[in-house]
Amino acid sequence: MDTKDSRPSPSPRRQMLDMAWKIMLPVAIGIGVAVWLFRREFDASVWESIHFDARVVGCVALAWCFMIGRDFGLSWRFRTLTDRQLTWWQAIRVNMLCEFTSCVTPSAVGGSAFGMIYLNREGVEFGRATTLMMTTLFLDELFFVVSLPLVMLFVPYGELFGFESSAFTTGLQTVFWAVYGVITLWTAVLFMGILVKPHGIHRALNALFRLRWLRRWAAKVDELGTNMEATGRELRRRPARWWMETFGATALSWSSRYLVVNALFLGFAPGADQLVVFARQFVVWVVLMVSPTPGSAGISEWLFTTYYGDLIHSAGMALVIALFWRMISYYVYLIVGACILPGWIERGLRRK
Repeated sequence: MDTKDSRPSPSPRRQMLDMAWKIMLPVAIGIGVAVWLFRREFDASVWESIHFDARVVGCVALAWCFMIGRDFGLSWRFRTLTDRQLTWWQAIRVNMLCEFTSCVTPSAVGGSAFGMIYLNREGVEFGRATTLMMTTLFLDELFFVVSLPLVMLFVPYGELFGFESSAFTTGLQTVFWAVYGVITLWTAVLFMGILVKPHGIHRALNALFRLRWLRRWAAKVDELGTNMEATGRELRRRPARWWMETFGATALSWSSRYLVVNALFLGFAPGADQLVVFARQFVVWVVLMVSPTPGSAGISEWLFTTYYGDLIHSAGMALVIALFWRMISYYVYLIVGACILPGWIERGLRRK
């Protein structure tokens, strides 16, 4: 008997407790860092200087609109990838569950690791769901690789990282370029393994991971190569219009995510250079890809406050913007995901 299949599934109560713990951990980390930053940086006069007039309220509302645009882009991409097999509500639900997973797992894991499970539950065959999630991974990485040359074309290097030389600036540049280099290499492997020479890349990876110090990951790499070949067979028959639509949806989702910060700066710090604000979001999200905390909790608030402080000349105001940014782009997904997931789990148990 297969012991894996004979093990009983966790009870709904146990699943709810596990979910509650995974929600509370990033919330506790984020609140703890926010309190620490408030005690260190916040000045009561900063809050007194904020007037929630029509302009500020309108810009906060605009930030919410951009976040909705981001979710629209990702839901649109799921619809396109599945050839409209998913309804809009199903695509939105998969997107929200993926985002919830990203909020409660380290950034290196992300929501894509569970995306094939969510797609399969919505009726997409599991092998195809794995292929589709690998496609989303390729599109996201491709966006980052293509975006940097455009960012560097319009924003001077000094403004992108800050002219002031400090340990923070040096460390930020080091982490950014290291992560960007890995993303570029990984995108090249995906491109070759999916679209150019899938079988050849699969064999090369298997040969590489037969080395003694890499052998422990050989099975996973072989599975990755198999998935790349399956994804390649799916994607090589796609027309140019399909590629334009999926990449356009990807660009819309990421650009909308970046523009949330632009809207907040328009409301709280209108004197900042909006192009620099937008470009720095690219750096922020690349660096957060290696965050060890669930949903980058704590690190996001600290990085944002420190990195954007020179554009506002007030660490206190940077902290206020950071908190609004996290509420709109992070905590809302914890709440929505926590509302959707119990019903999703219960529906799965009923099917069993």
